[in-house]
Amino acid sequence: MRRQRMTLIAAAALAALCGTAQPGAAAEWKSLFDGKKLGKWEMVEKFDFIHHGKVEVKDAALVLRKGGPGTAARYTGELPKIDYEIELEGKRVEGSDFFCGMTFQVGDDALTLICGGWGGSVTGVSCIHGEPAVENETAGYLDFENGRWYKIRLRVTRKKIEAWIDKKQIVDLPTEGRKFTIWFEPETALPLGIATWETTGAIRNIRVRPIEPESE
Repeated sequence: MRRQRMTLIAAAALAALCGTAQPGAAAEWKSLFDGKKLGKWEMVEKFDFIHHGKVEVKDAALVLRKGGPGTAARYTGELPKIDYEIELEGKRVEGSDFFCGMTFQVGDDALTLICGGWGGSVTGVSCIHGEPAVENETAGYLDFENGRWYKIRLRVTRKKIEAWIDKKQIVDLPTEGRKFTIWFEPETALPLGIATWETTGAIRNIRVRPIEPESE
């Protein structure tokens, strides 16, 4: 009986140790915005963002005022390029197009997650084989309410790109055999950018964490 008990204790200890290194396990979250000042966020001022609106901190949120046509902010700190998750809350304050166009890295490539584009409801990622979110396999539609906060989650691994809005998964895209690109405008927003299009948007509680690579 004593030997069996010791065996169970040893097995539990080994499981606890191994549990910290399971494929897909995540580290602690790192906040990218404290709700008080811009910090490492800066204005993007090239191409479609030349006639940008104001980027400011208001009510603990990063607010991107309506531009002509776009407004964008870029995070200038260090970020993982692959095997990571990003979470944030976003809302369309006023306007009728995307309130969160998040440009992010996929290794040495990049994509833009669109929330509410092409007239206000399109979701998906741009571009896959040169096709924008509204035309490729990730295209979806959601009715976004102005003034309502939505939780947006992005997961980037070597095998998959996944995204959720609240509890609804809007992207589930294997990476194998697919070519990822972005338009030249958001290139200036890398390594991580948030943009709006003829719309005032706000984000808050934005954070990132690396995750363990998935097993092959």
